[in-house]
Amino acid sequence: MFTALMALPPPDPQFVLRGTSAAVHTLHFSCGGPEPDAPLLFSGSENGFIHVWNLKTHRVDTALDGHGRKSVCFVETMGGKDWLLSQGRDQRICLWDLAEGRTSVTDSVFTEHVGFCRCSLLQVAQGRWLMAMAARSLEEVQILELPSKTSVCTLKPEVGAKLGMPMCLKLWQLSCGSQPVLLAGYEDGSVVLWNVSTGKALSRLTCHQEPVMSLDFDSEKAKGISGSSEKVLSIWSLNEQQNLQVYKTHELVNAGISDITIRPDKKILATAGWDHRIRIFGWKKLKPLAVLDYHTATVHCVSFSDHSSPPDRLLAAGSKDQRISVWSIYAQT
Repeated sequence: MFTALMALPPPDPQFVLRGTSAAVHTLHFSCGGPEPDAPLLFSGSENGFIHVWNLKTHRVDTALDGHGRKSVCFVETMGGKDWLLSQGRDQRICLWDLAEGRTSVTDSVFTEHVGFCRCSLLQVAQGRWLMAMAARSLEEVQILELPSKTSVCTLKPEVGAKLGMPMCLKLWQLSCGSQPVLLAGYEDGSVVLWNVSTGKALSRLTCHQEPVMSLDFDSEKAKGISGSSEKVLSIWSLNEQQNLQVYKTHELVNAGISDITIRPDKKILATAGWDHRIRIFGWKKLKPLAVLDYHTATVHCVSFSDHSSPPDRLLAAGSKDQRISVWSIYAQT
């Protein structure tokens, strides 16, 4: 399928979204709605704004200002596009009501965490979510239930573990109803698997020499991938005894990965590079498939769209250069 893509020069973006007036740190698509709903892309910027982009007009439908002009590092919808969760460097996580043209923050959580760690969201039942976030105490992660904001547990490393701060989080469960677990990447280069129900660490693996900047996990294959400031991607697996093991490493051309995401169909993944480039790999064997070279500064985030029809699916990347590039990877084949 991708042999044709490799033979051609790398594609240009399908379109570019301009107008954030600041570096773009996070992206999230909401494209699964019924017609005539326009597919949307949410972006969070360094100036504290969240922009809601209409992907039919390529223009901003709404600009949301709820983080006191402090950088927005995470946005994700909750069960459709009427509810949005956002996290800012103002140490607040906000819940937005966007139904019927509203743009109001209806609830918020004060994280008291000063780092860059993005929270992670997992729907566990109809109208119920778990949220993992870095806690006030530097090494801890707090798990809350939403929308009730009830504390589920606090994940504390063992005394003397010296993991440092949590840098990236990924909540997941094997199937609906199974025990939720959390993968957390830490400042010391470790990835730790936590049982969210008991608050106990199940496994720890040193994946990098430097802080883990980003990770993603494929629960079907029980295999994950992480990146850091180094020139290496680490691929690791989870065995049936819930132990993390290094599967392989992949040497990069240039150092520094800000973000990494596996496409929902688990066929390919994308990385956001400090070298201004987006790289596409096959997930099965980590075969390099394409280098998307458009941005003029660090790429901070990459996100795949959730269109129900594969040919419509898109990849978006946000950069320090204040632009969002949107690519159709399928159309090139």
